[in-house]
Amino acid sequence: MTISQDRRTFAIIAHPDAGKTTLTEKLLLFGGAIHTAGEVKARGQNRRARSDWMKIEQQRGISVTSSVMTFETQGLTFNLLDTPGHEDFSEDTYRTLTAVDSAVMVLDAARGIEAQTLKLFEVCRLRNVPIITFINKVDRDGRDGFSLLDEVADQLQLDVCPMSWPIGMGADFEAIYDLDRNRLTQPIRGEDAIVTQCSGTDDPQLDALLTPAGVKLFREEVELAQGGYSAWDTERYQAGDLTPVYFGSALREFGISELIDALARFAPGPRVQPATPSPISPQDPNVTGFIFKVQANMNPMHRDRIAFMRLCSGRFRRGMKLNQVGTGKSIAVHSPILFFAHEREVVDDAFPGDIIGIPNHGTLRVGDTLTDGPPVSITGLPNFAPEILRRVVLKDPTKTKQLRKALDDMAEEGVTQVFHPNIGSQWIVGVVGQLQLDVLISRLEAEYRVDAALEPSPWDTARWIAADDPAIMKAFAETHQSTTATDRDGAAVFMAKSSWDLNYAVERNPKIRFTATKERE
Repeated sequence: MTISQDRRTFAIIAHPDAGKTTLTEKLLLFGGAIHTAGEVKARGQNRRARSDWMKIEQQRGISVTSSVMTFETQGLTFNLLDTPGHEDFSEDTYRTLTAVDSAVMVLDAARGIEAQTLKLFEVCRLRNVPIITFINKVDRDGRDGFSLLDEVADQLQLDVCPMSWPIGMGADFEAIYDLDRNRLTQPIRGEDAIVTQCSGTDDPQLDALLTPAGVKLFREEVELAQGGYSAWDTERYQAGDLTPVYFGSALREFGISELIDALARFAPGPRVQPATPSPISPQDPNVTGFIFKVQANMNPMHRDRIAFMRLCSGRFRRGMKLNQVGTGKSIAVHSPILFFAHEREVVDDAFPGDIIGIPNHGTLRVGDTLTDGPPVSITGLPNFAPEILRRVVLKDPTKTKQLRKALDDMAEEGVTQVFHPNIGSQWIVGVVGQLQLDVLISRLEAEYRVDAALEPSPWDTARWIAADDPAIMKAFAETHQSTTATDRDGAAVFMAKSSWDLNYAVERNPKIRFTATKERE
């Protein structure tokens, strides 16, 4: 088996409350990475971890950061990226989805496709990421299977192929039937589920194992489902045109083994990555990877900073020196780590598709490309213009240094963006959603012991500005000193009080480029 075939790097995307965190834990449980749901076990009796580790996540019962978890099963290495489900963290999620080769989309059987699910799917579509659909909570009252399949087909413009089917829903739920392998999985109260191998949907065993009403309805529905929807086609799935659909219950552990089997059998290994001057193949001999996330203070006892690198090509070995494209710096990676939620383990080598952590002190940033070969830059990891801008007010002026450190760390992670106005001393933080502000204040207090508050700023939105002629940029900055700032990279930013002000500035300055995204160079 070549190195391009034995890795499955995937993300789970879902609307909040669809059951994503529960499914993550059950995948780890079935994959052998944990012994008890809620705890991650990694080679050692005393190493335990939760997938939701941040204090505010535990308080609110949501995921707001992207965790990385690695486990091995069926002779394959699975790298699971647990993305934030909350829409306020769409930027972090977008960057995480650039690092995966496939995705599992989780839908609530009662709600179907929700707003955030649709947004995340669109991000996957931009990169043609293959998607497996898991319809969760079939043991609760929900919509019928045909309604859910039709919604996926119509709203997402995807062909669907039902790979399993529920026998009953909610109070009438009896079992899950694996249409691909002809296996019936039945819940038994207080015991492990019973799995029965069948010869097909007309197997007489089903008449003995299911209620007469259940087996009759099941056979009618399956005949319609198999005749009315697409047949399985691995190539169309890997091209992003078809999604296999599995039904189950993450909480009651139904459909999990079928989902892992699908990832093992159908999901692609490491894919070609977009880059300049040319795309990067996982078969390229040179080691190449890119930083898609930076996380500070994963261990509250130490002021650590971990850069998450997706390895795209070559065989990485511990102690290698990699060049940081853009700065030309050479970085020796002495302690590459694999993740088991927020626990970690030093590894000696890694292969395309793997996610490794690189401890560093601020030298690595989101979007950086590292390689031991000719200069090459992975593309498609932009920063996005914030939708909410706030002033940071420090309650204790002696903590200015700590505040600057905290804001730099969190801007590096993508929790917030930080702008320095050309006039005035107060920092401006920019975020996509309100929850990011709550996380900012919570982490300032918990991790940095900084007591700060946020107050309204006069600005409504921000845009990066640039021009081909430096003289034009200089003239614009001189006449707009009160409405310009720089970001943490030193790039020029225009601060607008309203969309009208922004449009007016754009019309009056045709030689200035106002952009809502900034590609990492």
